[in-house]
Amino acid sequence: MKRFRFNLEKVLKLRQYREEEAKIELGKAIGILTEIQNKIVQNAAARVQAGRERFSGLASAGGAVSMFTWDGYILRLEHEAERLMEEAAQAELVVEEKRNLYIEASRELKVMEKPKEKRSAEYRKEMLAAQARELDDMRRVER
Repeated sequence: MKRFRFNLEKVLKLRQYREEEAKIELGKAIGILTEIQNKIVQNAAARVQAGRERFSGLASAGGAVSMFTWDGYILRLEHEAERLMEEAAQAELVVEEKRNLYIEASRELKVMEKPKEKRSAEYRKEMLAAQARELDDMRRVER
């Protein structure tokens, strides 16, 4: 019995590779976005803490820190937050682009998998029919 062979197997493998590459790129983009979002959360926590410190008059490292110093630090954190928000917006655009590329690669792969599945099912059906004919022929010979 001959084995099933799909004529477009090389094309299918190429599309599987492209889908996997697109999935990896999407994962990297999501990782970058997540890292930026984590930095935004850390920045917000630092701003809250700095606000508390400023108004409580507590000083880090045991010395008195002026209100102007705290104001400068808080202002820097606010600028950092704005920069991070811009980075997050850009990263979200990249994620969306990579997601679209992955969806397209996945769609192209499925377009190739459908004919292979159909052809494989036809092959199995033909092989079972051929085996049934052989069995019938053997039974006729035995009689």
